[in-house]
Amino acid sequence: MKISHIEHIGIAVKSLEESIPFYEKLLGTKCYGIEEIKDQQVKTAFFMVGQTKIELLESIISEGPIGKFLEKKGEGIHHLAFAVEKTDIALKEAKSLGFELIDQVSRSGAENMKIGFLHPKSTHGVLIEFCSH
Repeated sequence: MKISHIEHIGIAVKSLEESIPFYEKLLGTKCYGIEEIKDQQVKTAFFMVGQTKIELLESIISEGPIGKFLEKKGEGIHHLAFAVEKTDIALKEAKSLGFELIDQVSRSGAENMKIGFLHPKSTHGVLIEFCSH
């Protein structure tokens, strides 16, 4: 599992409408894309900062994963995403190294990426995502 760089940092927010202007002002750059991922019950907004993206995540429904996160922990960093060559291979390698997987195989994510998550129980409390094109 060769990680090339931090692909993005996911931040859970209550409202993209309220959060986008804040991050545009803070980062000095415009949001370049908003996307809804229905099967994950989330709406995303992306900002480019150097070679790393900031992804804002708004829950479509309160029972979705981001809705549950917001209810339990409030707004803030949700996950750290690493770019890998092939997500499925990275997940298999992570499992062989003893990491607990949320996703046994990759699934479709924002920006037409293949994504897969490691469980925070096995990563010192950090939700780790692998991403590949």
